[in-house]
Amino acid sequence: MTTQRLLDVTALEAALQRFADARDWNGFHTPRNLVLALTGEVGELAELFQWLTDEQAARLAQDPATARAVRDELADVLMYLVRLSSVLGVDLDAAVREKLVANGVRYPAP
Repeated sequence: MTTQRLLDVTALEAALQRFADARDWNGFHTPRNLVLALTGEVGELAELFQWLTDEQAARLAQDPATARAVRDELADVLMYLVRLSSVLGVDLDAAVREKLVANGVRYPAP
């Protein structure tokens, strides 16, 4: 049985590795540092939504005044998450597939 990939970040992992290599940043890309950077980026994303109503938040990515910031922060979160998984040697696709199965057991559909 072949397991279908849900997530392929191979190209992004390679691009992020090249980016770090070109700047000699690998020594700074420790798991602890990457988790802290990821947390900071999630905070910056959350800040965009802070104090908005649910209706305002739902439109944030379509509003020309805020759409770029939303996209930038989402990209930062994704890049740090992928970089962290790469440094830790975690296969994000396998982790996601396993977690979806576990969530299905924990929260069965009615």
